[in-house]
Amino acid sequence: MQTYLEQAFGKGDVTTPRMRAALREWLDLYYGAPRPGEDPAPRLAALIVGKLCRTVFAEYEPRLEGGGPMLAQSLASLNAVGRTAVQYALIGGECLLKPVPGPGGFDFVPIRRDCYAPLARDAHGRLLAVGTMESLSAGGVQYALLERRTAGAQGLTIETRLFERNGQALGRCVPLPTLECCADLVPQLFLPGVPGLGLAVLRTPLANCVDGGTDPVSIYAPAVGLLHALARCEQQLDTEFENGASRVFASEDLLRPDARGNRALRDDLFVGLPDDPANIGVTVYSPALREQSYLARKQDLLRGCESLLGLRRGILSETEAEAQPRTATEIAATAVDYDLTIRDLQAMWADAARQALDLCAALGGLYGLGSGQAPGTLAIDWGDGVLYDRARVWEEQRQLVADGLLRPEHALGWYFGLPHRTEADLQNIRQQLMPKGETNHG
Repeated sequence: MQTYLEQAFGKGDVTTPRMRAALREWLDLYYGAPRPGEDPAPRLAALIVGKLCRTVFAEYEPRLEGGGPMLAQSLASLNAVGRTAVQYALIGGECLLKPVPGPGGFDFVPIRRDCYAPLARDAHGRLLAVGTMESLSAGGVQYALLERRTAGAQGLTIETRLFERNGQALGRCVPLPTLECCADLVPQLFLPGVPGLGLAVLRTPLANCVDGGTDPVSIYAPAVGLLHALARCEQQLDTEFENGASRVFASEDLLRPDARGNRALRDDLFVGLPDDPANIGVTVYSPALREQSYLARKQDLLRGCESLLGLRRGILSETEAEAQPRTATEIAATAVDYDLTIRDLQAMWADAARQALDLCAALGGLYGLGSGQAPGTLAIDWGDGVLYDRARVWEEQRQLVADGLLRPEHALGWYFGLPHRTEADLQNIRQQLMPKGETNHG
């Protein structure tokens, strides 16, 4: 894609070769690509991403305060792709969410990191220009639809080119109406007032540990070496079991010849030895397996992954397999690390979700969707965490109400996630939740 973008727009991917190689490695680890000397069957990268994503959204409850039906419909579409988008970001370090006009609102398409090329970034790593390519076909001819998005102070510029591919080469540029699906596109479009690239961006909260640049990295980038070591350990364990299979060594005079006079048995349990007086008879060989050594090494590597990635002990490893018991402080420390990891990922999604809704509000007027509607505010309840005990806080609030130090409307508003800042909010809570005669206006 880099060569195609350079030919179409005169601008190529700004990602360094080292980062591009790292991205390929992250994808290979996640999708279980074979590698010499390694067994990819355990798919630990997929396990890490799956567990983190499920925990992030375990108690996810978004709520849109204000706004109109268009934003409500767009939020529902955003939630439908949320888990996929977060997993893409965890794998490749970054994921784009592209809003597409739909019935009554916007749908969203998650774009994986290997499916677009950053053409420019600022000093903080934020995307300033990005290129994408879509392969199309019609009448037996292959086409490439290339798009370049450039952020500007006044709005977003989108350049679109359609090429008739010549084998692996990009070929010649043809008019966009050549394909029916591209008939409504224009070579250059300016969208005033649209922030950034018109795309919501998810970026993992990790520092770049590949080349020290500003590109975001995979959530398991710090543990790539350990993941390969675990795959090699798994391969060695497979070999140990294969080599440890029982064999029966028999002298060749005991094996019956076949039609051609060759002495052999199909059962791989038997192994023939040359005729020698010392080898006459049958010997059973059944070596002792050394799986405990390999399993102990595997658990050590898994605990190393947990420490590097900020995961709670036992997420990947077996806690009872530890050689030495850990103190309560050590157990609490790993739990706190895990809670902070999840909070960082939740903040990543919350920021991207708010970007997406702001884009919907900006694009709504341009596309004739929800024009004139007031912008809404996205509120997200993530539930409890290791560092936050909802039940304990509720008991504290109840005690404050009992002592006359807190109005019950405030406590109920907090508990049920209702607005409770203004007197109108408090009156609404009294009418909905509080029995008559139990109000407190103090």
